[in-house]
Amino acid sequence: MERELRLMKGNEAIAEAAIRAGVDGYFGYPITPQSEILEYLMEANPAETTGMIVLQAESEIAAINMVYGGAGCGKKVMTSSSSPGISLKQEGISYIAGAELPCLIVNVVRGGPGLGTIQPAQSDYFQSVKGGGHGDYHLIVLAPASVQEMADFVELSFDLAFKYRNPVLILSDGAIGQMMEKVYLKPQKPRATEFPDWATTGKSASRERNIITSLDLDPEGQEEFNHKLQAKYAEISKNEVRFEEFQCEDAEYLFVAYGTSARVCQKSVQIAREQGITAGLLRPVTLFPFPSVRINELAGKIKGILSVEMSSGQMVEDVLLAVNGKVQVKHFGRMGGIVTTPEEVVEKLKSFFIGG
Repeated sequence: MERELRLMKGNEAIAEAAIRAGVDGYFGYPITPQSEILEYLMEANPAETTGMIVLQAESEIAAINMVYGGAGCGKKVMTSSSSPGISLKQEGISYIAGAELPCLIVNVVRGGPGLGTIQPAQSDYFQSVKGGGHGDYHLIVLAPASVQEMADFVELSFDLAFKYRNPVLILSDGAIGQMMEKVYLKPQKPRATEFPDWATTGKSASRERNIITSLDLDPEGQEEFNHKLQAKYAEISKNEVRFEEFQCEDAEYLFVAYGTSARVCQKSVQIAREQGITAGLLRPVTLFPFPSVRINELAGKIKGILSVEMSSGQMVEDVLLAVNGKVQVKHFGRMGGIVTTPEEVVEKLKSFFIGG
């Protein structure tokens, strides 16, 4: 079947993609600028057409623990929120990672800290890629840069989540969540009727009951489990790095940016080249695993790197680690919900590396 063309907000695209991906359950709580995800699902009422459960929980904490329970049953379950709400979910996210359960979490980032603003930002990078809750764990983190990717990354997220038994985070922002673009939607998939062997679906004739927990009071056992997790994250880092390059073949200067900032930097590349500055863009699509190897390769061929973010400078630390001293790295970011302009980015590149 052909894909269906629609004009949709990014938040709406995620919701519709979730229905079509055969998701079993969504548990969430409204917060701007991602409330359209819950609102769209409530209005669509997929329980009548696909059997998908959509529930507004009494709080963000309740929502993430409902996800924990559904994931433990081997179901395709998800939640979404924006920055303060994701902070409230961190204990549950750590439990899910510690129990090695698959699920999808969506963060449509707003400016902070605190209640901050409802305008877009990228200041949740540390929280997302470093493990925002307690313990040594990672989420797989995907960073969409378009409404199309908001839709496409839903199915990809569940594929990765079940492949590695690990929660996946789609890290978007208020600009992409609220903007409208055309999007091609895949045909409806049926919900799964068979579940993984590890799921808590009850004792059967072929096996004993499954017990899922993140608790191990024996320190040696807990350390052994942590080594197992680290081996899994190493496997993910080896196999699942995703990125895009834009005019990097002859670039003397490189922008590194994701999400909305990457869209801005595509135009910055064009402006810079019109001024005789051969710039290129590397866009990380996965923030964990980070495309460190490719950035290190490019660092040996260029004169400078500018990490462009809607934050005070968070991803730049991973860029610096990737470069490992090969070339100078600078950061430029706007905060408080302000989206930088392509012209500002070019001027910063010139002031840092070229002069003038």
